[in-house]
Amino acid sequence: MRIGILGAGQLGRMLALAGYPLNMKFSFFDLSGSPTAGVGDIFIDSGKCETQLDAFLDQVDIVTYEFEHLPLELTRKIESKKPLYPSSESIRVCQNRVEEKQLFTRLGIPTPEFRVVESSEELAAAAEELGCPVVAKSVTEGYDGKGQAVLKSADEAEAAWNSIGHPQLIVESFINFSRELSVIAVRSTQDEVAVYPLAENSHHQGILRTSIAPAPDLDPEFEEQAKHYISTLMSELDHIGVLTLELFETEQGLMANEMAPRVHNSGHWTMEGARCSQFENHIRAIAGLPLGCTQARSPTSMLNIIGQAGSIQDLLKLPYTHLHLYGKEERAGRKLGHINICADTYKELCQRTENTYQFLPGSPEFSCSLSKKEKQIP
Repeated sequence: MRIGILGAGQLGRMLALAGYPLNMKFSFFDLSGSPTAGVGDIFIDSGKCETQLDAFLDQVDIVTYEFEHLPLELTRKIESKKPLYPSSESIRVCQNRVEEKQLFTRLGIPTPEFRVVESSEELAAAAEELGCPVVAKSVTEGYDGKGQAVLKSADEAEAAWNSIGHPQLIVESFINFSRELSVIAVRSTQDEVAVYPLAENSHHQGILRTSIAPAPDLDPEFEEQAKHYISTLMSELDHIGVLTLELFETEQGLMANEMAPRVHNSGHWTMEGARCSQFENHIRAIAGLPLGCTQARSPTSMLNIIGQAGSIQDLLKLPYTHLHLYGKEERAGRKLGHINICADTYKELCQRTENTYQFLPGSPEFSCSLSKKEKQIP
């Protein structure tokens, strides 16, 4: 089968690498002008004519994507010519935070109270009404902490509005949460569904730094809640492929933050830590193949390499590291690769992860729920 991928970054690269052993062929349609996938045939969108798009579509049987911030005009045009998985409806909802929140509310999935504002004055009023602190986010295009601001008082509304620079914002109540989690699921064209164990995620300056899976000390009731929420979303959207739902763990239960209609950074642990990775399962799903087992092999951590890669030789000397580099040049805030670490116990996993962090320049101190609680891990 010939698979086309919209976008030519690291997620597209890892999708292709997972699909080649299944005898798949890959072509990429790059909209950034600076593709880094480094595999397959790459078509670069010039924005001036449809020649490249037509050539791309002539080489593929089905199309998927690595990034949801795509022009709906483009995805709908592709859908008129080739099967697109997930569909434009998933893109439409997931690239707009208001649509997302309204969907959560309609389906009975708990989410922070929110308001939509279109001026600094409306932002100040929403902050007063919801009660500070509040989080203001651009309705579209925000990711990795971009397009966001935390307001500790309504007096900060004008500065926050100007810093985000977007004509419409969503303002959310600040949630008292114990940790951030994510659940990743996959649904095939044959309506088969599989769900991965939840991951615990730690962020620094808005960018994911570490994921640990399966999330330690997770209440089984919360795990069932997460599975129910994501299964409900996939059914409602008729979603084919991988879907990711980010969650807050609170004393009252789980609250939905946002979702992504694609393979996700918090699921990179599955490459070594699960029986079948999120990338292979996405390819299986859109190609109509049986889904692979989502069971975790062992406690696993994923460490993002941000900005600087450090000494590759030192990282590879560690006997427990699985290194994945994306072929990108170093730049502040840029995701250059990730490291997966597996262990027999969570205690051993924390020790290995903390040790590996020493070799990643500029990384924050390793932190997770286990280290924060200073638990004795068996």
